[in-house]
Amino acid sequence: MAFLKIQGVTKNYEGVKALDRVSFEVKQGTIKGLMGPNGAGKSTLFHLISGIEKPDLGKIFFKEKEITSLKPHEISLMGIGRTFQTLQVWGNMTVVENVMTAMHSRLRGGVLSSGLWLPWIKREEDRAMKEAKEILEFLGLFGRWKWFAGQLSYSEQRILEIGRALGTRPELLLLDEPAAGLTYGEAKDLSERLDQLRKKGITILLIEHHMGMMMEIADEIVVLSNGILIAEGTPEQIRTHPRVIEAYLKRGRQGCSESEN
Repeated sequence: MAFLKIQGVTKNYEGVKALDRVSFEVKQGTIKGLMGPNGAGKSTLFHLISGIEKPDLGKIFFKEKEITSLKPHEISLMGIGRTFQTLQVWGNMTVVENVMTAMHSRLRGGVLSSGLWLPWIKREEDRAMKEAKEILEFLGLFGRWKWFAGQLSYSEQRILEIGRALGTRPELLLLDEPAAGLTYGEAKDLSERLDQLRKKGITILLIEHHMGMMMEIADEIVVLSNGILIAEGTPEQIRTHPRVIEAYLKRGRQGCSESEN
């Protein structure tokens, strides 16, 4: 059974096709890589899966239920969490508060009960705090839980974004270039943590330009180019796939040409 199923998804922006009839599946308990040159449509696909945008054609299924028309908070409650290519942390909140905000939709307290600070609300907040600290400990940020998020380094803020996504208790985690800006050692540490998440049963769909990391950690990889799916297979198959090689070489030649001009 496909845990996530993308079926013939198409997305146009003012006549330009960002995605053109893209179809693939993600198996439960695996890490699926999503590769492609800049502008291939990778982040657009994440927007469609998480409900931020809607496809013009095609359908998206999660655990055999269609989620194509659902709103972002409805999709989150179903068990899909995500990070963004650009940082989305709140710098004027503490590190632990950033993670706790992601848990808000799961907390039972309303405005009135929270304002009255009823005992059961306090217990719920304490449980959320404990869970948030456990997430930060797993990610290696526990020593900074009282810091304001804006005090963290860029790489630490990217890791915090993953913590916020984990705060939603996702079954499927969409990670958009989590290793961007990380050193080799930090990227290797992140790979190990993602592998631990997979072993805990969290399925991951990963966009990453860090080729070594992708080839090492992904069970399967799907490759987009100009919005079209051009290859799908194991890392070994993708590494030597002629259409993948041609797509990256072509983009590299275009970049050189543009810089010369």
